[in-house]
Amino acid sequence: MMESDPFWIEVGLARKLIPGMKDRLLLHAGPPIEWLKMSGPMKGAVIGAIIYEGWEGTQDGAERLAESGGVTFAPTHHHNAVGPMAGVISPNMPVYVVRDRKYETRTYSNLNEGIGKVLRYGAFSHEVIQRLNWMRDTLAPTLASTIQEVKKDKPGIALKPIIAQALTMGDDCHNRCNAATSLFLKEITPYMIRAGLEKDTLIESFNFMAQNNFTLLNLGMATGKAITLAGHNIKYSTIVTALTRNGTDAASWINGLGNEWFTAPAPIPKGVWFPGYNENDANPDLGDSAITETAGYGGFAMAAAPGIVSWVGGSVAYALENTQKMYEITYTRNRNFLIPFLDFQGTPTGVDIRKVVRTGITPTITTGIAHRKAGIGQIGAGIVSFPIEIFKQALKSYAKKYEI
Repeated sequence: MMESDPFWIEVGLARKLIPGMKDRLLLHAGPPIEWLKMSGPMKGAVIGAIIYEGWEGTQDGAERLAESGGVTFAPTHHHNAVGPMAGVISPNMPVYVVRDRKYETRTYSNLNEGIGKVLRYGAFSHEVIQRLNWMRDTLAPTLASTIQEVKKDKPGIALKPIIAQALTMGDDCHNRCNAATSLFLKEITPYMIRAGLEKDTLIESFNFMAQNNFTLLNLGMATGKAITLAGHNIKYSTIVTALTRNGTDAASWINGLGNEWFTAPAPIPKGVWFPGYNENDANPDLGDSAITETAGYGGFAMAAAPGIVSWVGGSVAYALENTQKMYEITYTRNRNFLIPFLDFQGTPTGVDIRKVVRTGITPTITTGIAHRKAGIGQIGAGIVSFPIEIFKQALKSYAKKYEI
């Protein structure tokens, strides 16, 4: 995992780039789930994706289509992809392509919309669909032209160095991506200018990314997927290679157990609420973004990002404590991702199911919080721990498979 070498190399439509992507297929975060079992925000994102694709024009029509089986659903992880929160990727949504130059794998993620009333939190109003259209028609072509200019000079944009530097600048690269986004824009801006884009398009695209501190989140998640994919399907390994949620269930993959899902009910995060909302409004946790913690950053690097507590709650002392606790359930310290406040120790990396079950400590991550009803969107941000049941199930399955 630490030898993985992920680079951003391309942007284009999901149907052209993601293997196995086809018409009327929607990818979603978390383990497999049917329409009737989906949570409110997941259903909201599906409704929005159906309207965006033009398969139906109204909420009622979209719900009927989904319920009738007119849409196929599949986890993003089955396609080497990841998406934050609902994680929904439809055929005509633009996606990043990340290539691991060490292991020659490719991973994918959609583009970040910003915060609040956005598709990934289950909102599907006219403004949400219009933004998605603009991202497809303006932002994605801008990024595609930019990365083509980059590739005239080098293989792509190296992502590990951006994450590593951002961790020394106060990010956790999950719920705080301020520095990472700035570093990314600093690197690509000369190529955006060199690409010969129309002036208004260039300014509009740059401002959209610069005003959204989560611009790099999705690329950071595709990086995490590349890192963990490098350590997946290795015989006998007890290291976790995916942690994810779909708003109904939390789930994991284990290195030595392939693509077998271990699931338990998703917990509701504790956090900081937008005005007018509280815990009673919150949906159980959802999203693929815990791939960041699985890869060794995110909430596991909270000690590097004390400023994050103003966004997700808790205290600076808690941020330090959480990182220290994660060392107890991980295999090693990361040699790429360092925490200045802990004398440049590497971040806790490689969740080991044996250590989780033995200590009773489970991975704790930072997360966004969606309203439990479809159509409303984000209502806060917080902290959540994975249920221990998914690790107990995995250990039992491991013992059975390897006859221990």
